[in-house]
Amino acid sequence: MKIAIQGCCHGDLDAIYGHIDKLEKANGYKVDLLLICGDFQAMRNWLDLTVMSAPDKYKEIKDFHKYYSGARKAPIPTIVIGGNHEASNYLWELYHGGWLAPNIYFLGHAGSLIVNGLRISGSSGIYKDHDFNRGHYEKLPYDRSTLRSIYHTREYCVRKLSLLPQPDIFMSHDWPQSIAHYGDLQKLVRHKGYLKTDISNGRLGSPPLMGLLKTLKPKWWFAAHMHTRFEATVPHGDIAGNTIETTVPSVANPDEIMIDDDEAIDQPTNKDSNPASKANPDEINLSDEELEVATSLQPPPVAPSVTNFLALDKCLPNRKFLEVVDIPTPEFDQSKSASPSTKPTLSFDPLWLAITRAFHPNLSLSYVQATFPSETHARALVERELLWVNENVPSKLDGGWGVLECQKFIQTAPPITPTESGKMREGTPQRKPLAPLLVVTRLTLFTAPYYTNPQTEALCKLLEIPNKINPPPRDAPVRWQPA
Repeated sequence: MKIAIQGCCHGDLDAIYGHIDKLEKANGYKVDLLLICGDFQAMRNWLDLTVMSAPDKYKEIKDFHKYYSGARKAPIPTIVIGGNHEASNYLWELYHGGWLAPNIYFLGHAGSLIVNGLRISGSSGIYKDHDFNRGHYEKLPYDRSTLRSIYHTREYCVRKLSLLPQPDIFMSHDWPQSIAHYGDLQKLVRHKGYLKTDISNGRLGSPPLMGLLKTLKPKWWFAAHMHTRFEATVPHGDIAGNTIETTVPSVANPDEIMIDDDEAIDQPTNKDSNPASKANPDEINLSDEELEVATSLQPPPVAPSVTNFLALDKCLPNRKFLEVVDIPTPEFDQSKSASPSTKPTLSFDPLWLAITRAFHPNLSLSYVQATFPSETHARALVERELLWVNENVPSKLDGGWGVLECQKFIQTAPPITPTESGKMREGTPQRKPLAPLLVVTRLTLFTAPYYTNPQTEALCKLLEIPNKINPPPRDAPVRWQPA
């Protein structure tokens, strides 16, 4: 399966799909699936723009609303995760995952799907230690603090993900902590000099994500956030199963460069003069990673398992923001997929459904996170729930696991017209006299409305769990309906 990997999206869907179309025509192949590693910016209207955490000069309505309204349709099945510049209110509506627009699926704050036999798992947001152990206490209307904390990764999500079997692909926005030491560290520092201090002090990346990488040992890990291309290979053990010790090269401590906590600041760089970088960057051939083994009378040793890590840039001209990876599709039971088609088909991961049921009582919507079960107890709970899932879910999904048998895209908030776009300054839409006046000051609470998303309702009904995310209020007004 040919899978296109995109770094930060920043709302530039038209350019991303257009770039893939050019690659297909130039190389004579067809991309089957697109993965976008955060900062997707699913703004449906101007009110969604007010809840994106970013300086006002960066708040801009770009392309997504056209795909949401139906004016355009994603030409390739697309799976996305969240970053730290998002329409956080909309992503919260689909906390457990769901269709942001036709053919564009949000994996959730944490989630896992099966696509033609490949397990694709992921974690949204970025790590901040002061919020990691808290519950999901943020509620609309967001203030200046909760506008940021809502996209901070929680221990609840990491614990759930840690119970999965080995994914083929793991997606994140943040980098795993210390991943820089498993690739060309000096090249990274030359390209992004402002990262030196954070790398040398161990502050670059997310400690929980590195824990997941070492626990799950995914074959591929894709990320974004730092606005640069970086690849690394993380070994997990030798042929006897022993841990491989990796020497971490030292980095000279440079003059400290202060960076905003939540911002991956883009710095001007010189053009890379490395001749190897002039090779085709748009496709990775898995065979390139294999080592030639000398002929021997003994059977060749089994290579240790490794995780291939790749982070990409944001979508801008002359930047390394998208690459195509050719990943073999494993053998799998076609009867358990949504259809026997060879086209990419999104199916629920039964293990993830079981984990969701097992951990749902621990989903906290207050500042204090409920106590978690021990790992042994948690795995026993998941085993029990997996029996329930296998017995009860397929019969509700026409005998399979197809996502579309449960969740169908439905607009919740009204979209702006397809021709609208533009920036906001101090909360006021620019160049669009028909857009609503949204004056935002430092003391103003953001007023994006509350919506109950039918997709979340449907998933909770499938799993027979209460909808804690956005249940219909008792005094809820009549939901907006598309014309």
